[in-house]
Formats: sequence, C-alpha cells, structure tokens
Amino acid sequence: MDTQDAVVAFSALSQETRLRVFRLLVEYGQDGTPAGTLSETLGIPHNTLSFHLSQMSHAKLVLSQREGRSIIYRANFAFFTDLIRYMVKDCCRMEFASIREDTKRGCSVIEMPSCCPPKRKGKSS
Repeated sequence: MDTQDAVVAFSALSQETRLRVFRLLVEYGQDGTPAGTLSETLGIPHNTLSFHLSQMSHAKLVLSQREGRSIIYRANFAFFTDLIRYMVKDCCRMEFASIREDTKRGCSVIEMPSCCPPKRKGKSS
C-alpha cells in the first residue's frame, strides 16, 4: 500500500456517517447488503448515502456489484487488511505493535504489548 491510498482511506473514514456505514458493512460480511438496507438501518437519506458510498468507493473501502435491480455493497476486506498492515508495519515502532504470521490458523496476528500502564491521577510515586 502506498501512502496516498492510506491518506485517502483514513480521510474517508474520518467522517462519522462513512465510519458508521463501514462498520455496518463489516457486520454484513462478504455477503454485503443493498444500499436501501444501509439507508433504513442507519436512518440516512438515500441521496446522502449515495454520496458517502461514492466517497468510500473512491477510497477503495467499499466494493459494489449489481444483482438484479439492486446494488450490493461490501466492505473491501482485502484493502482494509492492507491498510491495517500498513499502519502496523510502516507507521508503528516495533515496541508498540508488530505483525506475526500464525501458520497453524492461517492468519496474521497483530501484537500490541502493554508496555506503559497509564499513570493514576492524584497518586504520587
């Protein structure tokens, strides 16, 4: 992933409505859902949702496919996985986060050690 793709994706997700839409699409998984269902579930007018879905598609966060008279929207899990991997590998220092491959389970695992517990207010050391 290049920096520009990451910037566009984070910019798209920094807007509350788009973040809500993305979170709901993640819940629908690989099957996705029609725009009408998103609109009804989130209480977003169709034209407003269309604008936000367009922005998310441009940012590569959302995929769409026509099925009959409906357009089904899905979270782009491959792109989002690359975005997370980009953040962990390219933006984090190793002592804060790392990725390891779990060959038994066939997945990547993000490890974030708890190295710096928060200071308690009002307590002196």
